[in-house]
Amino acid sequence: MKKILLTMAALLLLTAPSFAGDHYTVSVTQIVEHPALDAIRNGVIDRLKEKGIDATFNVHIAQGNSATNVQIISQIKGEEPDLVLAIATPGAQAAAQKIKDRPIVFTGVTDPVSAGLVKDLKNSGNGNVTGMSDFSPMDKHVALIKEIVPSVKTIGVIYNAGEPNSVVLVNALTEQATLVGLGVEEATVANSSGVYQAAKSLVGRCDVVYIPTDNTVISAVESAVKVCSQNKLPLIVADVDSVARGAIAAVAVDYYRMGLQTGDMAAKILADGVKAGDMPVEFLNDLKLHVNKKAAAAMGVTLPEDIIARADKVIE
Repeated sequence: MKKILLTMAALLLLTAPSFAGDHYTVSVTQIVEHPALDAIRNGVIDRLKEKGIDATFNVHIAQGNSATNVQIISQIKGEEPDLVLAIATPGAQAAAQKIKDRPIVFTGVTDPVSAGLVKDLKNSGNGNVTGMSDFSPMDKHVALIKEIVPSVKTIGVIYNAGEPNSVVLVNALTEQATLVGLGVEEATVANSSGVYQAAKSLVGRCDVVYIPTDNTVISAVESAVKVCSQNKLPLIVADVDSVARGAIAAVAVDYYRMGLQTGDMAAKILADGVKAGDMPVEFLNDLKLHVNKKAAAAMGVTLPEDIIARADKVIE
């Protein structure tokens, strides 16, 4: 099990004005390390610091291992934190199942209702749980795919069928693709080491590869980038941070901004005494478009000028 104690962040927080001299402990469970989830965590830390909330963060990373994910919760229970921050669905599910006496704020969770975290989005029905959803706007993702690859007939998707959030997203992708006359070919993985082979299995079966906000696959997105570059197969993703890592494009939430907003929710619980179960699930609706011209060229695609013109970030 990998545990990171963010002592430097805690020391920085000590320099900020605090609420009535209170000191808080926030235990963090994160399923895997990759830029999007790390950005959420950093956003929460920065927001609490901005608000002058004196907090120490105990950060636990499961490295994609389901057994470790569960073990982390036992360790967090021993820490007796003031708040549990659960980043991504697997950690949030484990925390909600095992921890009933501490407020839990989840974030980066695709579908908190189907994941069993809340009964509905407005009233959690779970007295100690609330958080933020990053459900992908699948209509916009499919529209972007068609705009970048107008000749597309079949979308290939790589995902971990063991991640409930990914199953929900692939079902949404299939539904949206069907509406516009496109087919979907699936390639599943059990861990990040399987991403390369999964991408290879899609060669010849699809016209474009799509990666949803699947934590397992995104943690090894470079493997998919390599296969797609070698085979001139366009790669579109649901995570803007993966564009800098070699995908062609993404229209998605800014995960650092999601972290900031999650930090606002945590602050209401810690400093204002609001009960987590009384807080509705929140969303970040301001989407960003990132494109990578070098990646497009490597995968045999010329990006339309109007896409480049409206992009929030263009990687040359």
